[in-house]
Amino acid sequence: MLNQIKAAWQNFPRQYWLLVGGSLLSATGGAMIWPFLTIYLRQRLDLPMTTVASLLTINAATSLISSFIAGMAADRFGRKHVMSLSLLCGALYYGLLGSASTFLEFALLMGFWGAASALYPVGANAMVADLVADQDRVDAYSFLRMVHNVGVAVGPIAGGILIAASYNVAFAAAGAFFGLYALINIFFIRETLTRVEKSASAPKDSLGGYGRILQDRIFVWFVLAFTFTMVTATLMFVMLPVYANENFNVPESQYGYIVTVNALMCIFVQYFVTQLIKKRPPLPVLAVGALFYALGAGSVAFGTNFWAFVVSMIILTIGELIMTPTATSLTAQLAPEDMRGRYMSVYSLTWPLAAGFGPIFAGLLNDNIAPVAMWYGGLAVGLLGVGVFLILSRRFKITLTHNPLP
Repeated sequence: MLNQIKAAWQNFPRQYWLLVGGSLLSATGGAMIWPFLTIYLRQRLDLPMTTVASLLTINAATSLISSFIAGMAADRFGRKHVMSLSLLCGALYYGLLGSASTFLEFALLMGFWGAASALYPVGANAMVADLVADQDRVDAYSFLRMVHNVGVAVGPIAGGILIAASYNVAFAAAGAFFGLYALINIFFIRETLTRVEKSASAPKDSLGGYGRILQDRIFVWFVLAFTFTMVTATLMFVMLPVYANENFNVPESQYGYIVTVNALMCIFVQYFVTQLIKKRPPLPVLAVGALFYALGAGSVAFGTNFWAFVVSMIILTIGELIMTPTATSLTAQLAPEDMRGRYMSVYSLTWPLAAGFGPIFAGLLNDNIAPVAMWYGGLAVGLLGVGVFLILSRRFKITLTHNPLP
């Protein structure tokens, strides 16, 4: 593994490593807050779970709309601009979060951050595709995820410590991390979209270029299946903390360690999983990953304590290790060069779509049937994703272009 990292350091451009370092900052800042956000909102507002979940749906809805705009903006104006705007808005969002006290104020903030947060991954994923050759992208996205997850591992622990003092301290720290990365992006990262690509990226249909994507049947069905899978992820990362806290008295600090288990696996296991799957056809690989996601969410229904929830997270994380680099690389390969931003924006829609549906779906099951019902619902939706990936793997034979680093 060390030889692989050394080879990557030599082969990948300097700017790629600036993105990696910046990803560490933003991931750490975000992970200080998001594992505990549902608990904070529930305590601050003292409203039913479905109402609290609707704030997450507002966030997802604005993210959904913004993702379309981000794709066109990244292809027309450049990757760097959309990334910088997103990071600056992140610093502002976390700076204001502690001052909100009413449902309306939280709704406005969640909508604002939903729209802004969708910009960064579209620009960053397109920039990596610009910087790294086709055959090296699985490795590039895997390394990026590994470092990102260092932040996801450290963030919840740091956040739990800061929250013990005050939520406002944690919000300020998160805002500072985003602000620092914004400055790095503005002053040290160059634009990778060339003038020729900007000219070629002009809309070629009445849908701003997205009509071409709708004609790509493989990609459209892939996005649908991946969205089903991401619903299970939203339950684990958004609903599990409040479920474990309210039903089994698992405190915020302990849930932070559950998230850290996920991140540590992404750091130390991702490389080995990538080596196992990178030469295999992507669609069957995605089906296997989706199955682990579904089983991870479904297994929460049988858990009653911290360690049981850790096991559920481990199962789900195996699916994440399998799916995420494969899905991102498949998207980059399917996308024409002049459409990378738009393809990445549609791929990025999977999380806001899932985050919009998942919490409301889970909240309805929680409030009207029983808290445990949300996990059976998550299992069912996850298995739908497995089914779609299996159908795709039978109908379409796709291989990824790979040239493993020496």
